[in-house]
Amino acid sequence: MDINILKDKVIKGYEITKEEALELVKEDADKLGKAADEIRKHFVGDAFDLCTIINAKSGKCPENCKFCAQSAHNNTGVKEYPLLDNETIFEKAKKDAAAGCMRFSVVTSGKRLNDEEVDRVCELSKRIIKELKIEVCISGGVLTKENYKKLNDAGVSRIHNNLESSRNYFAKICSSHSFDDKIKAINFAKEAGLEVCSGGIIGMGESFKDRIDMAFELKKLGIKSVPVNVLNPVKGTPLEGSEILKAEEIKKTIAIYRFILPDVFIRLAGGRGLMADKGEDFLKSGANASISGDMLTTAGISIESDIKMIRSLGFDI
Repeated sequence: MDINILKDKVIKGYEITKEEALELVKEDADKLGKAADEIRKHFVGDAFDLCTIINAKSGKCPENCKFCAQSAHNNTGVKEYPLLDNETIFEKAKKDAAAGCMRFSVVTSGKRLNDEEVDRVCELSKRIIKELKIEVCISGGVLTKENYKKLNDAGVSRIHNNLESSRNYFAKICSSHSFDDKIKAINFAKEAGLEVCSGGIIGMGESFKDRIDMAFELKKLGIKSVPVNVLNPVKGTPLEGSEILKAEEIKKTIAIYRFILPDVFIRLAGGRGLMADKGEDFLKSGANASISGDMLTTAGISIESDIKMIRSLGFDI
């Protein structure tokens, strides 16, 4: 396969097939990354979407996701606490906004927030938007259509709900809820007028075909913010013995995603801190967004360091 010919076709509007995406796996990672970056520049320019998150409700999750440090099924020693009070969350948002971040996400453990918790998050979101002038995202599990409507009315711009992997592989990492539960919640959010951030985790034992299948599912759903997490094997989870993916494989995955999803924000998320260059090479290979600061249960990279690196690469935050 000639990567440059396919790249030029994508730039002219061509949508690649799953078969072509699988062929790209065989190609050189550096050449693939260079072509993917040209696709990124053509479709979205140098715009960069930087966000931070807060672990606003931790542990005791009844779901049995094999990768998750917060699942009650896994003995990880993670901190456990209910939904933080609004003032604590607001102060974290204020600190991140002052550091230069323009999007703040409230992330909670559990299958879903209850109605009372959704109401609290709505009040919090209104205050953050009004006083800090930043975007608010909510990752609250598989909520109801009514919940999403309330969040939209409160000014929340985006909800997050990862597919995690392909339809085929999902059942191998979680059985307490289904892939279709995820799809249903995402569609509810879209119907309520919300943008959706959805991606997954690579390095859980899935194949490249699974990763590509997930990308095409995201394409079908019209997702425009796609976080790519790299598994950081947590002791006490069923995946604790997993080998951390090599940088070359991560780079190929991100580049192929850019070929499949030419006009989206491909977001470097969990696991970036495992990389020696903190993901800089991936930002030259098709990615154009990231989560900064600490992750949910693992340390991340400071906002200041990220902003410096991002701007040095020519991006506009």
